Amino acid sequence: MRLTIFTPTFNRAYILKKLYKSLLNQTNLNFVWLIIDDGSTDDTKNLIDMFHNEDKIHIKYIYQKNQGKMQAHNTAVLSCQTEFFFCVDSDDYLVNDSVEKMYKAIDFIENEPKLSGTIFYRGKNNYEIIGNEFPEGIKNISLSDLYRSGFSGDTSLLYKTDVLRNYLFPYIEGEKFIPEDYIYKQIDQVYEMQLVPSILIVTKYLDDGYSNNIGKVIIKNPKSWSLYNLLLSKYEKNLIKKTKYIRIYITFALLGKNKKILKLSNNKILTTLLYPLGYIGYLHKKRLRG
Repeated sequence: MRLTIFTPTFNRAYILKKLYKSLLNQTNLNFVWLIIDDGSTDDTKNLIDMFHNEDKIHIKYIYQKNQGKMQAHNTAVLSCQTEFFFCVDSDDYLVNDSVEKMYKAIDFIENEPKLSGTIFYRGKNNYEIIGNEFPEGIKNISLSDLYRSGFSGDTSLLYKTDVLRNYLFPYIEGEKFIPEDYIYKQIDQVYEMQLVPSILIVTKYLDDGYSNNIGKVIIKNPKSWSLYNLLLSKYEKNLIKKTKYIRIYITFALLGKNKKILKLSNNKILTTLLYPLGYIGYLHKKRLRG
């Protein structure tokens, strides 16, 4: 097998069957379904045992204490034994020919050292994409440059596993979230990706997911959010956006009680100039956190 489909999950036994059924319906069953259970306290393990006993697809299940999706991702990448890696969340499902399309992409990218993987659409349903279409006439592009080109919407990402092993999420004690873009942005500095305008994943954003609770999640993970904005400021060429990222870096570094704000900054002049604004933002966020 050359493909691992990774699913991070936490107390999602009530919805995992939908994803499982979509995996059973694939026109190509040549994959490993790797489930990282991030400390679930519901019936997830019993449900996965039931799936496993049916013996219809290859399933690998790993349980770990609750650390958040990003550490589940790290566990999955380090445990992955296939060349290619694809993440589908527990509240999503795959269209029936998704694996078949991934293998076609693999045939193209496997011998292309400058490509880290393939970008596909994500859909509201099997036929309607989330966002707008990819730019015409472009076959390969970094994920960052894709969004700079005017694309807006969600994507489905197939990566070479060896690439992901070089860009793991940081572990920050007491925190459980840092945006996925933290590693994608770093990969984009070295690689491009193939564009394939096909829907692989159908997404429904649930009330208990990150997307619908992002404001609260950010406040609870100030060190991670500070680190993320520091990274964005490093690669941003637009001065206005760079200024914004550094200001946010300062605000959340203060919220996370970071005593090395200036030392860690990649632009000490801007950090010094923006410190008063960052401090005002800190006071505001501190009141919100309570």
